[in-house]
This record gives sequence, C-alpha cells and structure tokens, in this order.
Amino acid sequence: MAKDVLCEVNNCTYWKQGNQCTADSIYVISHSGKQASESAETDCKTFEPENL
Repeated sequence: MAKDVLCEVNNCTYWKQGNQCTADSIYVISHSGKQASESAETDCKTFEPENL
C-alpha cells in the first residue's frame, strides 16, 4: 500500500500543503468497466470540495 498519496487538487477537503492527501482511503473508478487503459479513463471518488 502506498505510504504517500499525492494530490494537486488543492480545493479538496483532504488536500494539505505539499500536495499530500490526508484521506484514510482512496476510491478510484473506471469509466470503461473494470479496466482502464490510461489515467484519463478514471476518476477519484474520494474527492470532496473544501467548504470555503
């Protein structure tokens, strides 16, 4: 399991300085069934917008 998860989406609740993700777990889905050929075919369902 990854020790460091990086994220550049700084308006996410789980984002912290240094592009670190503080979520307890990460949930990624594929747009094309159970397999993806490239990262553009996926989305991070863990994203939650930061309350500003």
